[in-house]
Amino acid sequence: MTRRVLVPSLLLLLAVALLIQLIPYRVSNPPVTLEPAWANQRTQDLARVACFDCHSNEVVVPWYGHVAPVAWVLRHHVDEGRALLNFSEMDRRQEEAHESGEEVREGEMPPAYYTLMHPGARLTDAEKRELAAGLDATLGGEGRGEGHEEGEHRRGREHDDD
Repeated sequence: MTRRVLVPSLLLLLAVALLIQLIPYRVSNPPVTLEPAWANQRTQDLARVACFDCHSNEVVVPWYGHVAPVAWVLRHHVDEGRALLNFSEMDRRQEEAHESGEEVREGEMPPAYYTLMHPGARLTDAEKRELAAGLDATLGGEGRGEGHEEGEHRRGREHDDD
């Protein structure tokens, strides 16, 4: 009787696994419209390694990221990341951009689950400090001081005169 239940159950599970592949919820990369005016090349390089797979339109999807349900989780994370900060669409308002350096300094970014699967995104403490300072300089973070009004406007942020 166990075999009578096991085989149909496994066939049903296989059918469901194949059918969910038809749901077209996958990461797509729309065109890059405007990247930030990077403070320096090193900041851009570190951001590409540690941030771009969730916060840009240049996401590199691993092979398993095309297979549901992993693809759905990946798409959800990318959608969330792009909503907070998208380095590829700096021509639209980026509400959280000025906090990116602080997120790196506090160890919130890149998240641990991401670095587990992407060892290249594991930054040393020195690289984290360098990235945080570069993001502050590029995006007007806490450690930056007075920003350039044109750059602030281009990034969709209002200039603060604190």
